Amino acid sequence: MQHELDSIEDFERQAQIGGFGCTVIQGLDLRSHTEALIAEPCTEAVFLGCLLEDAATRHINATGGLIFPRLPNLPYRTYRPALYTVDELLAGYERGNPASYVDSFDQRVYAHFDQQRQGRTMPVLETLAQRLHDHAIDDALAGLLHDQGPSRRVVAIMGGHSMQRTDPNYRKVARISQRLAAHDPCILMASGGGPGAMEACTLGGWLAKADESALDRAIKILSRAPSYHHPAWLDTAFEVRDTFPDHGDSLGIPTWFYGHEPPNLFASHIAKYFSNSLREDGLLAIAQHGVIYAPGSAGTIQEIFQDAAQNHYGTFKTVSPMVFLGRRYWTEEKPIYPILRDLAASRQYGALLTVADKVDTAVQFILEHPPIPYED
Repeated sequence: MQHELDSIEDFERQAQIGGFGCTVIQGLDLRSHTEALIAEPCTEAVFLGCLLEDAATRHINATGGLIFPRLPNLPYRTYRPALYTVDELLAGYERGNPASYVDSFDQRVYAHFDQQRQGRTMPVLETLAQRLHDHAIDDALAGLLHDQGPSRRVVAIMGGHSMQRTDPNYRKVARISQRLAAHDPCILMASGGGPGAMEACTLGGWLAKADESALDRAIKILSRAPSYHHPAWLDTAFEVRDTFPDHGDSLGIPTWFYGHEPPNLFASHIAKYFSNSLREDGLLAIAQHGVIYAPGSAGTIQEIFQDAAQNHYGTFKTVSPMVFLGRRYWTEEKPIYPILRDLAASRQYGALLTVADKVDTAVQFILEHPPIPYED
């Protein structure tokens, strides 16, 4: 069984144990660790995008190791050892200067990605690099959910990216997220990582350690820039982060496919993908403890039926709750709930569907309806 080493600390602990055989070492700068590398054979070791001195490279090749080199001329790392952080994605942005957002790491990668997809087909090395990057994000996300103590119980909230910070539904989503995250530290609130309802979800996770009045104060600050099109959208979010620095955990899963939308600043862990299909299906796949659907349009409705298909066919051997926030919206304006209720009537997930108007109703339904094993 191969053992993954994703940090210099992991590498140094392994060096003390002795030998790097049957290890996978990802994205590390090992140029100052040549002596440790050449001390033992590297049989069946795999080095993914590591920086190595020539002596270490020769030793690895000679003793049965395998080296996957870094691909050149890219603004991003293909073999990432960890998920992104806000500080990493926003590096290059200057607070108080909205125009500087184009200089951030996030927007430099998006500009590169957008330029590469302009032709009829994307260059083959670019598609390979993107797949390698997204594979590394998959691996880092699995580590977050399963390798850092007790497995996290992921609850996702979906909804419209255009939902404004002044919308009453924004407050409802944030309050639901805050209460679920505060109820149990093993609950990890997750969203698509962008603006609108996605931001409201991670805002609630950020404020999980604060009292409920903190959310009202935070939304008052954020409401000065209601939409992500407002030039102060990022800075008001930074102001909330500064005001409430003792934050809880949450997960954002954005994509450069929609890179014109900024990632929100309240996700403590960010799994940013190039592939939107991997991102959408993956978010629903990990949300085994339920998905709450706030009002949204075509994208949200697509996610509803993706989630329903996972429940209908037991794709991941479990059936999970689905909560529709807004009775009038989901039964009259966008009457998806009656369709889904009829579709699920003879299936297990029929008992795990509900429509709710109140925060408490949505929270209690999630807490009282854990996932159940799928029965064919």
